[in-house]
Amino acid sequence: MTSRRNFLAAAATLAAAPAFSSRAFAQLTRAQSLAGSRTALDLADDETFWFEIQRAFEVDRTWVNLNNGGVSPAPSMVIEQMIRDIRYCNEIPVDHMWRQLQPRMESVRRELATEFGCDPEEMAIVRNASEANETMIFGLDLKRGDEVIITTQNYGRMINAWDQRVRREGIVLKKVQFAVPVVRDEDVVAAFAAAITPRTKVIEVTHITNLTGQIMPVRKIVDMARPKGIEVFVDGAHAFAHFPFKRDELGVDYYGTSLHKWLYAPIGTGFLYVRKDKQKALWPLMAASASQDNDIRKYEEIGTHPQANFNAIAAAIVFHRGIGADRKIARMRWLRDRWAKRLLAEGNGRVKVLTPLDSPNGGGIGFFNVDGLDPVKLGGWLYSKHNIVTTPIVHEKEFMGIRVTPNVYTTPSEVDVFAEKVLWAMKQGIA
Repeated sequence: MTSRRNFLAAAATLAAAPAFSSRAFAQLTRAQSLAGSRTALDLADDETFWFEIQRAFEVDRTWVNLNNGGVSPAPSMVIEQMIRDIRYCNEIPVDHMWRQLQPRMESVRRELATEFGCDPEEMAIVRNASEANETMIFGLDLKRGDEVIITTQNYGRMINAWDQRVRREGIVLKKVQFAVPVVRDEDVVAAFAAAITPRTKVIEVTHITNLTGQIMPVRKIVDMARPKGIEVFVDGAHAFAHFPFKRDELGVDYYGTSLHKWLYAPIGTGFLYVRKDKQKALWPLMAASASQDNDIRKYEEIGTHPQANFNAIAAAIVFHRGIGADRKIARMRWLRDRWAKRLLAEGNGRVKVLTPLDSPNGGGIGFFNVDGLDPVKLGGWLYSKHNIVTTPIVHEKEFMGIRVTPNVYTTPSEVDVFAEKVLWAMKQGIA
């Protein structure tokens, strides 16, 4: 649990960053005082505590934004730090950006490594999960006929990247399927294992799917594949800072994620983790010198770029620690259950939720469909008629529905409005 003393100590470790505004910091300290010694579950429905967190965001409350899984607003303290650095950089970029702001990123690297549980020399700061994951996908040497196994529920951009290697180099891409929600982890592991042949070189798996929010058994897949000499790439775009975990719990050698989803860092931030002894064999997306073969920073060689976005990750880490990872996931599951269980209870058997509920294999992401309602039309109706933003999804021939991703700034009344409109549409139809 995050105590007030531990929170202030954690904030102090980022002293190299510009000072936070007194207003933003006061909101976090008030929330800490309100939390006291209560457990994360006890706080999940405490609106006094979460009101202080909600105040840290400057969002448009005329909209109900339930698509934070795509990209989330950042708290004011994060945006304020980024804007300060942008202005400071603009005074004389060749000095302020390169000589003063860029070296500060080493503090960000250190704190991200602490959060993930790795050495700072294994932590590259990149622009998003796509950049991190495509570094893995294009960075590993493969020969014609070598096989890669993914699932049909991997993120579309990553599937496209593998398909390009198929077209360009003649590798073989295999896709396994699994039903959602997953009942047994072993079924997913068995699906991967059944697809393995002596030519299999890589498995790529999502830590939590961007579709239904199914948390995958990453450790079990790694433990199955590693003795066979198979590399396992993990797409953690929606996982990091969504629910608590550390590198060693997963046993991974490679991990890519975005930080503008659940860490609430500025848009265009992410990280790539590569275990130290794997770095030499994994090429960067953009060329680096041979002297950087064993340097994690080779994956950051992208040319001139704004430094302010990356340095503001520091403020996002403080905010995340101020909430507490256990409190955060408890609240997001509570918000998910508030709408999902209501639709199940009042939907007359027409609602199906494809996300695991009352299970550690589900987080804040929820996915549902309604018998007799087209999810694309329902999502469009919610958006155009009621200013409610959701994510309609039609996934090939496997399933369709609507993804719902509230966040810590979402209020119970906003979730209730969403549920009420869906129930109304079920009874009255969509005009």
